[in-house]
Amino acid sequence: MSENLQHLRDQIDALDASILQLINQRAALAQSIGRLKNGSVYRPEREAQVLRRIKELNPGPLADEVAARLFREIMSACLALEKPLAVAFLGPLGTFSQSAAIKQFGHAAAMHPCASIDEVFRDVAAGNADYGVVPVENSTEGAINRTLDLLQDTPLKVCGEVDLRIHHHLLRKHAGLEGVTVLYSHGQSLAQCHEWLNRHLSEVPRMQVASNAEAARMAAADETALAIAGEAAAEIYGLTRLHDNIEDEPDNTTRFLVISQHDASASGRDKTSLLMSAHNRPGAVVELLQPLAQHGVSMTKFESRPARSGLWEYVFFVDLEGHRDDAPVAAALAALHDKAAFLKILGSYPVSVL
Repeated sequence: MSENLQHLRDQIDALDASILQLINQRAALAQSIGRLKNGSVYRPEREAQVLRRIKELNPGPLADEVAARLFREIMSACLALEKPLAVAFLGPLGTFSQSAAIKQFGHAAAMHPCASIDEVFRDVAAGNADYGVVPVENSTEGAINRTLDLLQDTPLKVCGEVDLRIHHHLLRKHAGLEGVTVLYSHGQSLAQCHEWLNRHLSEVPRMQVASNAEAARMAAADETALAIAGEAAAEIYGLTRLHDNIEDEPDNTTRFLVISQHDASASGRDKTSLLMSAHNRPGAVVELLQPLAQHGVSMTKFESRPARSGLWEYVFFVDLEGHRDDAPVAAALAALHDKAAFLKILGSYPVSVL
């Protein structure tokens, strides 16, 4: 038995040496590409293509998602050889926004926590961060209105998206519920855990704070407080997980957008996000949808928000399947230019891979 075990371990050691050599060869090639492109080596469409290919090639036993995440980290480390990407997100440390940023860019990226979604937009627009990650909608609670409002005015582009499965945990500095006086959490999380809280903690006052990570920080400083937050916040602030996965919907997912000063080229499986408004006349909204049907373009999102230009005026946030350079999408957008009172292309980008 011991000889067989040692033989297997020797094989693992040999494979580890080969893997290390190959990873460094890949890193050297990434450096060469960076020199040819003057340091601009991050391309969202290229990374999406690589990760899709890894999932297609993966023979197991590792799950496709696990294999893709390993390569995500390899690519992140290779990019950081020249200069780590600076990524702004809604902070503080430990938020779901940070988890989404790490999922998209890997742990080698330089993470910049921001006090608000507005600050994320400002940091990217000012060049203080290369990219920003902002929440745009939740499968349970719907749109994140502040993000939608900021997208109306920003010159920034959408160059990617991240879908993050949201697991909420009930946290406290120590085990047990004795002596609890308050529960802290972000308003969205309180809504997403509403029924569970009504069943199990109906008598505990609930207080909204700026983020789940802030709730965890406050609970770490107050032995009588509970917090609802994610696993990362629990680890950062040293809290005990009293109950796991207390969200009401088992498939609770938040979608994040990646914003930058550029969008992405076509990857083969893309989305295009845009804003548009209709003329003030009967049937105008129907007219806006006709070019999409005429050119066979599928719409995956259609949401209205008050326009920032005037009272009782509205804009529509729309997601389309396909890249704006794809012939059907390009034809539909050209027709929309003639029919819409206002049209703004927010960006084309790869569909979330991880």
